[in-house]
Amino acid sequence: MAWRSHLSRNLKELRFLFCQTSPASAFTREFVQKNYADLKRLNPKLPILIRECSGVEPQLWARYDMGVERCVRLDGLTDAQINEKLEGLAKAGVAL
Repeated sequence: MAWRSHLSRNLKELRFLFCQTSPASAFTREFVQKNYADLKRLNPKLPILIRECSGVEPQLWARYDMGVERCVRLDGLTDAQINEKLEGLAKAGVAL
């Protein structure tokens, strides 16, 4: 997972949106709890925002250069699947 240490090369900002109580957001909450510290340690200057809002679908937003943003839905995805989505967003930044 060497790509995790290169997030700040391709991304300008990373945002996790999820509900504090909804079962659909449970895996996203767990992913953030387990991985936030490691992601921040590997990318200290990358803004990693956590946005909790009642009733919102779990989402992951990536902002790239020139204000380009991409979003992926995380509804019901497992820890490994969320990790794959994050990797995909990081690699998409290379093409932009």
